[in-house]
Order: sequence, then structure tokens, then C-alpha cells
Amino acid sequence: MTMQVQPVTLVTEEDLLNEAMECPVDRELDTRPLAQERAFAFWQKDIPEDYWHLTAAEMKERIARAREALGRRCVVLGHHYQREDIIQFADIRGDSFKLAQWAAQQPEAEFIVFCGVHFMAEAADILSQPHQKVVLPNMAAGCSMADMADPEDVYGCWDELQEAGIGGVLPVTYMNSAASLKAFCGRHDGIVCTSSNAKRVFEWAFQRAEKVLFFPDQHLGRNTALKLGIPLEEMAVWDYTLPYGSLGGNTVEQLRRARVILWRGHCSVHMRFSVQQIEEARRKYPDVKVIVHPECRMEVVQAADMDGSTEFIAKTIAEAPPGSKWAVGTEINLVSRLARENPDKLVFCLDPVVCPCSTMYRIHPAYLCWVLDELARGRVVNQVKVDEETAHYARLALERMLAVP
Repeated sequence: MTMQVQPVTLVTEEDLLNEAMECPVDRELDTRPLAQERAFAFWQKDIPEDYWHLTAAEMKERIARAREALGRRCVVLGHHYQREDIIQFADIRGDSFKLAQWAAQQPEAEFIVFCGVHFMAEAADILSQPHQKVVLPNMAAGCSMADMADPEDVYGCWDELQEAGIGGVLPVTYMNSAASLKAFCGRHDGIVCTSSNAKRVFEWAFQRAEKVLFFPDQHLGRNTALKLGIPLEEMAVWDYTLPYGSLGGNTVEQLRRARVILWRGHCSVHMRFSVQQIEEARRKYPDVKVIVHPECRMEVVQAADMDGSTEFIAKTIAEAPPGSKWAVGTEINLVSRLARENPDKLVFCLDPVVCPCSTMYRIHPAYLCWVLDELARGRVVNQVKVDEETAHYARLALERMLAVP
């Protein structure tokens, strides 16, 4: 059962509901019992054993029953990269930030069940109202890119830069990062960005500082800096795997010359895409349009026709003329969904090998069934709660982003 989403008025982005999409209500669930996906089940030890063996029909029935009992007290959010058998249960789908915004503006929703990964649930908690509780169905659903920017490593980088006399640095963190790093930016006059507004945020940053320290995704940072006309010679990569005192593998002169210091992080899904794949798509379909996510490597973004966020990719293909052909460089669940929802166009993934986000895939319907059952019984499990001080400073960084024209 899926609740009907009512139009809402947003103070931050009036077109939010045009970009975040209401989910279909009657798609059939096609999934195996969790016991047959034990590679993912073992990540959450405390899910009761009986949930491991529920059939698709049983999960669907129990989820519907729990949703009916909870009514408007609960909303279920589905990130674009979620598996299709989760999306069918979501009230709304979109990117992480827009979903968090939308949920916070549903005052009747006491519970926000975020089918995404951990940093997304943290962002939802930061933006939520005091009476709302955020639940992540599987606490092991993380983000390998976000994990590459361990807070202690970032704090160490900041201290090394100060000790080396590298001043005029403003920290910018991608939305795909821990709440503690958003708070770090909040404390140091920094800001958060999304893949949609990274260029505008960089422009904002350079109006206030000589240099930007950008983490955790080097590729989004590099591609954004290039769009601003910053040459590669004025970028440095900070290798977080090197010991303290090594300046991330750079010399003092390199860091002084750099306008952008890029954290050595990446998205494992978007790293799969290559120029060779683009060339093969063009050979097969000479009139194809290639659209990729800016987390892809620089040469891939430059070889594509266009790049943009998940929202941009979905909107561009939806509005494209019938008969057009699209080769897409992003996560396979979104690409497959776009192909189904645009039957009048050819939409396919650049990577011939399936490229799902493996950590996002840990949100199996059995986990969703379990947390909803518990909420219906009056028990909250897997709540994601950001401490008050961290939330305060993280919110500062997010508010700066929202104020950027």
C-alpha cells in the first residue's frame, strides 16, 4: 500500500515535487526471500529470523498492513538508486537532499523511513522537525565514497594545511558525507553542495576564500572546477591514505599553487564508466546522446554530451523527444527505471555489466517490512539520530547552501 502524496509548498525549492517523483502504487514485487540473499542479510544480525524466509507475497501483505495501521504518521522515501522492489513501496522518490526536504515538510509524519544509505538518513534527521524520527531499514547500508572521508582524516588534513601555512582555505563537502563533516564545514565558514549546485557553490566559495578543500569525491570536484575555468595545474589531490605530516602527497609549493584541493575519494559505481564505452555506444548508435553523472572521471564527462545529477538525468530523458536514444552513465536501477518509464525512447546503460550500488542494495524488502512492523507495534528500531551540536553546525552549512542563488 502506498500513501497518496499531497502537493506541498516548499520554502526552499518550489519545484521540488516536479523533480522528486511520486511512486506508482500497483507495481508487482519480484524478489527473493532474504535468506536467499544472505550476502546482504549477514550485515544486519538483529533482524528476526522469520523475516529471512518471507515470500514476496507475504512481505507485500505485511508492509501493506503496517502502512495501513500507521497511516499518515509514516512516510517511506525511496532514493533513485534503490532496487525496484523497494521503490514500489515508497511514497516518493528522488535524490537524497530533496527527499529529506520533502519529508521534513510533512508535519503529520512522525516517522520517516528512508530507503537509502546512512548519510542520507542523517541529512533527513538534521532537516527534520523535532517530533520526527528517521529510520534506516538496514543500518549497514552505507556509502563507500562517504567512508573514504573519515572525519579524523579530514581534521588531520585541515591541521596539516594550517601548520604548513596554507591559508585562505574554505571547506566544501559533498552531500555524500557524514554529518560530522557537514558540521565541520559549518564550524569553519564552509558549505555543503549537491551534484546539482556544485558549480554555484564553488563560485560562492571563491567569493570568500582563495582556495577550496573539497571532499569526498575528487571527480565531482575536478569536473566542477574545470567548468569554472580552473586548470588542472591549479588543482591538487590529497591522498588520505598517507600518514600525517605528508601533506597528502603534495609539496608546500603545490598546495600554495592549488586553488582546489581535492580529496582522493570516488564512487565505485561511477568509476566503472569509460571513454571506450562511450565510443562503443556511438559506433552502435551514431545519433545517440550520452549523459553521465559528474561523479564520473574527467575524461568520461568530457566525452559525454552532457552531465548532471540524477534529477537532471531523469528530467532530461523524460523531456526528450520520442525516438531519441540515450546512453546513460549512472547506477543501473535508475537507468532501468528510466528505460521502462520512457518506452518511446531507447535508454540503456553505458556499462554492459550490471553496476548496482551494492550498499544501497542492502535495503531488502524484508528490512522494510521489519521496521514498519515494529513501528506499527509502537517500537522504533534502527533510528538514525544526529546529536544536537553536530546537527546545529551541519544545518548551518546546509542553510548556506540553500541561500546560494
